[in-house]
Amino acid sequence: MVTDRTDKSADVVVIGGGPSGATTATLLALQGHDVQLFERERFPRFHIGESLIPETYWVLERLKMLPKLKKSPNVKKYSVQFVTEHGKLSEPFYFLDNKPHECSQTWQVYRQEFDQLMLENAREQGVAVHEATRVLEVLFEGQRAVGVRVQHEDGTEREVRAKVVVDASGQSSMVMSRLGLREWDPVLKKAAVWTYWKGAHRDQGKDEGATIVMQTKGKKGWFWYIPLRNDIVSVGVVAAYDYLFVDRETKELEKIYFEEVERCPGVQPRIANAERCDVFRAAKEYSYRSKQAAGDGWVLVGDAFGFLDPLYSSGVLLALKSGQLAADTIDLALKENDVSETSLRRWEADYIKGMDRMRKLVCAFYDGFNFGRFVKKYPHLKGTVTDLLIGDLFRDEVDKVWEPMEIVEAERRAEKAAREAAMLASAN
Repeated sequence: MVTDRTDKSADVVVIGGGPSGATTATLLALQGHDVQLFERERFPRFHIGESLIPETYWVLERLKMLPKLKKSPNVKKYSVQFVTEHGKLSEPFYFLDNKPHECSQTWQVYRQEFDQLMLENAREQGVAVHEATRVLEVLFEGQRAVGVRVQHEDGTEREVRAKVVVDASGQSSMVMSRLGLREWDPVLKKAAVWTYWKGAHRDQGKDEGATIVMQTKGKKGWFWYIPLRNDIVSVGVVAAYDYLFVDRETKELEKIYFEEVERCPGVQPRIANAERCDVFRAAKEYSYRSKQAAGDGWVLVGDAFGFLDPLYSSGVLLALKSGQLAADTIDLALKENDVSETSLRRWEADYIKGMDRMRKLVCAFYDGFNFGRFVKKYPHLKGTVTDLLIGDLFRDEVDKVWEPMEIVEAERRAEKAAREAAMLASAN
């Protein structure tokens, strides 16, 4: 093995070329900083998470990505809809009705193309992008990150020193793993099985690109239904990991998938005349979070900081938002010549507050929360619920929904308990 021992340097090194890494790197490069990004694969590469939500617009605008997306053939998305375990379709949540701005139209994307577009854009904005380059370790001096050791495709290794190391390496999260910072979510322990269909049912007009969330019987899980271009639809089921993979006889993905299709009245007619056009895939969707978002000389963004259940398609938004907040903080820290933990964690509290709001919405759904019932009781709050669904998570004003949601949920539980008591009494 040949080793290049000539130390190279940069203001910032970014590990990982996905949306969070590309965002952080691009915004720092636009501020005039010397940024090197290392991605172990060559793009394009497959990735799940195809549905963008409207609040991605503002970060994409800063990244100069909007013109590229507007020219793309991606399916336009205007709303999200929910289907009950009985197959009843809810009233759509149209983003434009709530916020009359072009940001309320977003896209359903093939992530391999979207991520490649983001990485190419990073290059265009001045980031030194190195693909097929593996980061072997993050270099520390004491508690401070000072750079990385990388291995190129030809086997040569070198060290790159940096004032700040940004870990955007995804769920493997190099720094989180090294420092033992991962905390698993005690509630959201899910898994997913999915595939792709050609010729599946598509609604018309502005509903054609809607993301649809369909519950299975007994609310054991839910299906996503995401229309992509070329007449392809991404259809996957999410449920508790033990339910999907442990507490059943079969371990075959195809059998598990179709067993859940049989339990979902919403999805059955939509794929009845369609042709499956890809393999079955599976993933653990265990939610987790790091104990901290930064330390001396290092920062975690995207899935390297935390992963949240994919129910409301918030993954790309959280990647972009964490990248933006981290980049702005790093920019200020570099200008102040202070890359201490205190300085680099300044963005953390605001980000966690937004992430926690989305988590509340996710947990409410799994607890049986009914959007239709809520809107009927509190019609004046439909706009605020829509704000949350579009990813407007970083304003304190949206917190006014939580108390009414708790009231509706308490009423639902009381009614359920009364029904069960009545059934027990009649049985006796």
